[in-house]
Amino acid sequence: MRSSLEDLKAVISKMPISTDMSRIADKVFNDERITFDDGVLLYEKGELGFVGALANYIRNSKHGDKTYFNRNFHIEPTNICVFDCKFCSYSKLLKHKHEAWEMSMEQMLDIVRSYKDQPVTEVHIVGGVHPKMGLTFFGDLIKAVKEIRPDIHVKAFTAVELEYMARKAKMSYKEALQYLKDCGQNSLPGGGAELFHPEIRTQICEDKCTGDQWLEIHRAAHELDMPSNATMLYGHVEKFWHRVDHMEQLRNLQDETGGFNTFIPLKFRNKDNQMSNVPEVSVVEDLRNYAISRIYMDNFPHLKAYWPMIGRNTAQMSLNFGVNDIDGTIDDSTKIYSMAGAEEQTPALSTRELVNLIKAIGRQPIERDTTYSVIKDYTDVVFEEDLVNQPRMY
Repeated sequence: MRSSLEDLKAVISKMPISTDMSRIADKVFNDERITFDDGVLLYEKGELGFVGALANYIRNSKHGDKTYFNRNFHIEPTNICVFDCKFCSYSKLLKHKHEAWEMSMEQMLDIVRSYKDQPVTEVHIVGGVHPKMGLTFFGDLIKAVKEIRPDIHVKAFTAVELEYMARKAKMSYKEALQYLKDCGQNSLPGGGAELFHPEIRTQICEDKCTGDQWLEIHRAAHELDMPSNATMLYGHVEKFWHRVDHMEQLRNLQDETGGFNTFIPLKFRNKDNQMSNVPEVSVVEDLRNYAISRIYMDNFPHLKAYWPMIGRNTAQMSLNFGVNDIDGTIDDSTKIYSMAGAEEQTPALSTRELVNLIKAIGRQPIERDTTYSVIKDYTDVVFEEDLVNQPRMY
């Protein structure tokens, strides 16, 4: 699947592209950073084949055929939330708590115990922002998780959750994060970013943390040597330049701290939320967005397609449009996107299924930990179930 620069130039030379697109391609050929205006032009005029070719070249230059996944599970403590994001199909305001769930500490630890002897390497803890689940509650949860599984990596709490926790505890962001780190938290997920620009946040999530606060919290985490991810919610009321503005701010922070592991574009889904009148974008736009993200986010080492959100088939296609990570096994432990109408209503893939999905398009499946250290290369692994199904040679 690897393509050389000469191969890319040959492919691009046969495309009927504009002078602007040719100029941007030259920047990619010469490993130059594209500008804000270049990013907007790619969204406005970049055909799928063109941006896909550039993104695939960058992906292959960075990673070859290596495609990462991990073995993980989620804990979602509650979907009760003090905030009223218009795009959310998951949360319930406190006045509707009879329609919600709220797990006890023991129920959450029972989930962890169920994985005590399983080869999972990460627990991902996110949920609604519950007014009675604060910093010390979650600190106690993390300590208890580490007692059961001392080796497991705890990736927990979006910046939205952390902003609320710190404010209620009357702590600075860095103080709150240091407390959680001392309890055993290892890293932050990338959720809650949505789109940073106030024009969009005012329309879709005006009552939660601002874009500047999200960035400040992740900067504080990086200063404490807590890595994190970053997301972007796309395909709703934004214009293309809002996406580029969002990526520009992330790229600038990554220049400053180097603390982000991966960028994760998240597709808006319109089932059972206050934005159900907004149509979803096409799979072609999904793939264009992944490709342009890979071209623009030059200092992010990894680009992830979150398969429970876009479905395994689109995730597989995305591996030729800049993506080099498709998240993990999940094990039907998240409801955030299934409740919003995602194709994957019971998201779970076995290690074998993930490996074979990656191999099916000629890529190299690599099991990783949260910070992308290699756990196992599955390139030459054949699973027993597949041996049973192979024809015998006499």
